[in-house]
Amino acid sequence: MGRALGIDYGDRRFGLAVSDPTGSIATPWKVIEGEAALFQELARFVPEAGIERIVLGLPINMDGTIGPKAKQVLAFKERLEKVQGAPVSTWDERLTTFQAHAALRQGGLSARQAAGKVDKVAAQILLQSYLDCERARGARDDEDDDDE
Repeated sequence: MGRALGIDYGDRRFGLAVSDPTGSIATPWKVIEGEAALFQELARFVPEAGIERIVLGLPINMDGTIGPKAKQVLAFKERLEKVQGAPVSTWDERLTTFQAHAALRQGGLSARQAAGKVDKVAAQILLQSYLDCERARGARDDEDDDDE
């Protein structure tokens, strides 16, 4: 699959996670303040790190509908695609921030300590979910090929 970058979109901050070169394991990377700073960082990092796919968290409502925040993310996706060479996919990120808070609490961090890490951990969770699904899809496709 190759290396992927996960982005947890926020009004002010963007949490970032990267995968290993095989596209198997996601790791929290950093938090960037502001869209302009994000685009500047990605312009350098994406080609340097050999990123083949960008996965952008899409905050779908719990009932499966697209709300105002998801519409903001889809507009951001269009801007991101214009400035990046790598393909951008969206991925359902429902509850990733909640999961990130829970994981950091379980790790023994206080709310204050976790505050600066939650966005990149949420990006890791959404990217890992995407990678796991892609790997499972690839395994199913291989099984289908064996049936022929």
